[in-house]
Amino acid sequence: MKVVVTGASGSVGTALLRSPGIEHWELTGIARRRPPAREPYTGMRWIGCDIGDPSAESVLTEAFAGASAVVHLAWAIHPHRTDPPMTRTNAIGTEHVLHAATAAGVAQVVCASSVAAYTPADRWTRVDENHPRTGLPGSAYSLGKAALETRLDEFEQQQPGIRVARIRPCGIVQSDSAAELRDWLLSPWLPRSVIGRRMLPIPLWKDLRLQLVHAADVATAIRAILRDRAVGAFDLAAEPVLSAPTLAALFGGFRAPVPRGLLTTGAGWSWRTGLQPLHPAWLELADRACLVDAVRATRELGWQPETDAVTACRELASRIRTGPPGPSAPLAPPRPKFRLGRPTHQNQRPQHAGTAGTGG
Repeated sequence: MKVVVTGASGSVGTALLRSPGIEHWELTGIARRRPPAREPYTGMRWIGCDIGDPSAESVLTEAFAGASAVVHLAWAIHPHRTDPPMTRTNAIGTEHVLHAATAAGVAQVVCASSVAAYTPADRWTRVDENHPRTGLPGSAYSLGKAALETRLDEFEQQQPGIRVARIRPCGIVQSDSAAELRDWLLSPWLPRSVIGRRMLPIPLWKDLRLQLVHAADVATAIRAILRDRAVGAFDLAAEPVLSAPTLAALFGGFRAPVPRGLLTTGAGWSWRTGLQPLHPAWLELADRACLVDAVRATRELGWQPETDAVTACRELASRIRTGPPGPSAPLAPPRPKFRLGRPTHQNQRPQHAGTAGTGG
């Protein structure tokens, strides 16, 4: 089976390349920055391509020629202010991928969506794949995934001969993504050594609930979709749902009770000044993202996560504290240049998406 993977050097792509049985595939990886020639990026063809570039569609069409399937994982989640704008990669890049898949006659397309695409529901209600997908109005990431879902619906109608599947995972973690997530979440001035200390206060609001899934388990679901030529949507999440006290304990500290509104205000100010990278829209999304069950993936794909959410989070916390960065450029981001009064990462508000302006 010939499979082309966009975003193949990112977290899920790297986990997919480490999956058992992958060595029997003819693999082509698409990445804006080619990864180093070391495990797990060897033994396959690599094409350097910025999927949002105007020339990308012709490059992708040639790369997809003869492919059994395209796995579209490329997505700008929380890029630095010096990276290409999010909309260029996410909206324009996805359009290039779908056009190229059509032109090349690809039989199957698998896209990575997210539970963030769902319309917020009651806090403790679990939704399934039929829940509305309008996203959270204040989150560029959420609305971007909702727009992806709409585009895939249109694509299915326009190209009935192409089998389309989409995964909707919750938060994806693994040890290799520790440096990337640290770059998104923590101030560069916070010493890693304080992670895991029992007296570390971790500001979290009381009602926070978080679902996580290990990247290796997401890769297993993708392999099952390709194996079965499955179509449709598949929610992916591991148990249990993590509470604020549990999260604080897993990172070695204790929960400092801070109301979400106050925490969001503080995050907005500190993001605008560049003191820390986390845009407040991420806190709002964490508070309102839907909880899901993976019933359909279990029933139709035989999928069961091998790593529970507590173990996955503990693995991440340990690597953040002591481990080296991941093996590729996305998983080993450089420390952003700090300039007081300028955000280090792009704005996550829809009206400012792709900029590093001061709108919180």
